[in-house]
Amino acid sequence: METHHISLFPNDHFLDIRPYQYGWEACEPLHSFGPFVRNHYLFHYIINGRGVLYSHSTNGEIHEYNLEANQGFLICPGQINLYTADEKDPWKYVWIEFDGMHAEECLLQAGLEQDQPIYRPRSIEEGTLLQNRMLYFSENSAKSPIHLVGWLYLLLDELIEFSANRQNIENRTSQDFYINEAVVYIQQNYNRELTVDEVANFCKLNRNYFSRKFKKVMGCSPQEFLIHQRLTNAAELMRLTDLPIKTVAAQCGYHNQFHFSQAFKKYYGLPPQEWRKQNHSKMD
Repeated sequence: METHHISLFPNDHFLDIRPYQYGWEACEPLHSFGPFVRNHYLFHYIINGRGVLYSHSTNGEIHEYNLEANQGFLICPGQINLYTADEKDPWKYVWIEFDGMHAEECLLQAGLEQDQPIYRPRSIEEGTLLQNRMLYFSENSAKSPIHLVGWLYLLLDELIEFSANRQNIENRTSQDFYINEAVVYIQQNYNRELTVDEVANFCKLNRNYFSRKFKKVMGCSPQEFLIHQRLTNAAELMRLTDLPIKTVAAQCGYHNQFHFSQAFKKYYGLPPQEWRKQNHSKMD
């Protein structure tokens, strides 16, 4: 019989690092999840059993990974993914969904990215410590948000420290500081009218210079990041609440519902109403 535990993080006031959901699952034979697209990073660690991950790389190719106990795998935001439990030895795994300004940097240091989604600890003993760190979230979901955010920092530190593919990342430069300031400003103000000029002015940088540096650091333009922030938050609201589409749109910076529907369909491939029908999973 399948056992299952999921908890939702109760607070959205943390920008650097924030957990969204966490839990564990003992899967039935051939139990699969997907194809699906996540709004945030999702990391699984396999406690026992086996399964298969089908992961889309950045160039669109699909890679098949056969996985077993003491391995982990990463799903990135916006990435199409599918994973299936083995028929004879289905896996049990623990997982956590998280995001934030420093999430990508931490994952890169652990040797994880969309084109390299498989995690291997240096030893089984360290893998067990990591697994227990992840299980702590489900077992202590009533702890305060600050406590759980602190625990996530410890988890990411161990993810890096215990990784067999640990990478060294160069020290951050002054331009990274300005871009971090811009990201925080966008995340705090995406729900109202916001222009690239305003964000550049906030950072006290020339708009063209700011846009070039933002794209170099973040891999997308400021406008693209703003759209991503609005639409991923809109999708989260539609998935977890029963708020009317018009209200969701307004709360995410779209005061014209038609413009919101156009942008959402372009980003997710489905109109908001249809996407909600397929993805709504409100939990008590």
